[in-house]
Amino acid sequence: MNPRLVLAGSVTGAVIVALDGTVLTIAQPTLQRDLGASYAQVQWTSTGYLIAVASLLVFAGRLGDRYGHRRLFGIGMLGFGVASAGIALAPGVGWVIGLRVVQGVFGALLQPATLGMLRVAYPPDRLRGPIAVRTAAIGVAAAVGPLVGGVLVAGSGWRAVFFVNVVPALVFGVLALAVREPERATGVRLDLPGAALLAATLGFLVHTLVSPHWPGLAVTAVTGVAFVRHELRTASPLIPRTVPGAPLGVLVAASAALSGTLFVSTYTLQYTLGLDPFRSALRCLPLAVAMVAAAAMCPVLLRRAGARRTTASATAVLAAGILLLSHASGTLALGAGFALLGAGFGTVMVAATHVVVRESPLGSAGVAGGLQQTAMNVGPTLGVALAATEVSLVTFAAVALAGVVPAAGFRATITDRGRPGNRSEIPARR
Repeated sequence: MNPRLVLAGSVTGAVIVALDGTVLTIAQPTLQRDLGASYAQVQWTSTGYLIAVASLLVFAGRLGDRYGHRRLFGIGMLGFGVASAGIALAPGVGWVIGLRVVQGVFGALLQPATLGMLRVAYPPDRLRGPIAVRTAAIGVAAAVGPLVGGVLVAGSGWRAVFFVNVVPALVFGVLALAVREPERATGVRLDLPGAALLAATLGFLVHTLVSPHWPGLAVTAVTGVAFVRHELRTASPLIPRTVPGAPLGVLVAASAALSGTLFVSTYTLQYTLGLDPFRSALRCLPLAVAMVAAAAMCPVLLRRAGARRTTASATAVLAAGILLLSHASGTLALGAGFALLGAGFGTVMVAATHVVVRESPLGSAGVAGGLQQTAMNVGPTLGVALAATEVSLVTFAAVALAGVVPAAGFRATITDRGRPGNRSEIPARR
């Protein structure tokens, strides 16, 4: 399949999912009023989706390894588009919640495939650029999401927020399935018991983080231990030992620090400094601009400094931005803090994603993508849950710096200084 078309599909899938989350936040108050829903019901329109996605991402990635990433991407995009249309036409909040869960299932199918397709289409030494483009696109989506949501809700109501996904999802879904070119199927065995245990662990973890309660934490611990024991004993584990774990820890720490900081900063801007939502959004704009710029520059840093140094330095920049925001009140200081936040996180995201995708064997590209997406779902949920306990921003700076520890475990071979990795498993360019 044409690498440029693969990149376009990967970016579109990632942007649709990113936009879906950001614009829904803006639409929720209107949705609650129009459907006569309770606050708890509206919260479940997000929680149900998060649980479905987090539970299935890794298994969906394994399905892509077995049956082809393009095929899973096409099915996921079509299902996501149809579910979005169903939500837009839903007669009541119960339908919205149920269809959001369905949407989460299909979102879990398409998200790992967006990275799995890139791993197959590009040689390891050329992955930096496509991953940077994908990350920059996510940054743009995160920046314009609230604006797009506000315009759509103000003009056409909350249902328009879901209709906006339908056409691009259906178009790229059809294109992906219409390609006649055969995919390389690996024939990997599906670890169904492991998938069930991991789904239960992640599902209860996300639910516990969103709505803290001891029974959920206990179940998470029990199923988590059972999953680890199963993986150590089975001949065909769901998560192969060849998939690097260090970059996943970096992504969890960085995304938790970012999300927690944004949660706290939003209240600071509006309640402490007295800014309205629009002026608050303007103060945060340097974050998105810096994130896009950092994503564009990261491939150069990876070539010159290597993944380990790039990630460690970017983590320090992220922490510095959080510390600056903890004392900032003026426009210039806030802008500088948010810019450092975006620059640090954008670089960390590209570098760590590059490591996990590049260093995973071709036959485990889907699992690698699923784990990366899982980290990017669990991290923000953890960050917001921690922010809800009213901790200071200094705590989130410490969380960000904790990412230096797994970053130190990056393999020394990932320096990218003109020394391509093993390309024996890379299919010939078409």
